[in-house]
Amino acid sequence: MKINLNRVDDAFQFEAENEDGKIISIDAAEAIGGGNNGVRPMQLLLMGLGGCSAIDVINILKKQKQVIEGFVVEINADRFKDVEPSLFENIKIDFKLEGESLSDKKVLRAVKLSMEKYCSVSAILEKTAKIDYNAYLNGVKL
Repeated sequence: MKINLNRVDDAFQFEAENEDGKIISIDAAEAIGGGNNGVRPMQLLLMGLGGCSAIDVINILKKQKQVIEGFVVEINADRFKDVEPSLFENIKIDFKLEGESLSDKKVLRAVKLSMEKYCSVSAILEKTAKIDYNAYLNGVKL
């Protein structure tokens, strides 16, 4: 795995590019002199967590011939206050799946397997943060 960061401006904006040429803009908040023209690094970590776990859940459910009609992952996080580095303290993830033929037991098991066994990003972040998760199927908490 290889990532290159190329500075875009004279402040904090970078373009991060992977080995396949995919690019994401990274920047700092205006409060510290950034232009707010990209995603902040700690936000990228949460996006990685959501993407990693969502891919796991989809993979598990596809293997079980489950049809997902809609899927949203909502993540909220708090960081430790008045310390450096300011790591995540609490992370809450809501997996919201839609599908008339989805099995609630299979959805719940897929989410649990992702968060407790397969998701590498979750395994890294849980070393310093409390991670709570919920699964919803067609608007109902499982």
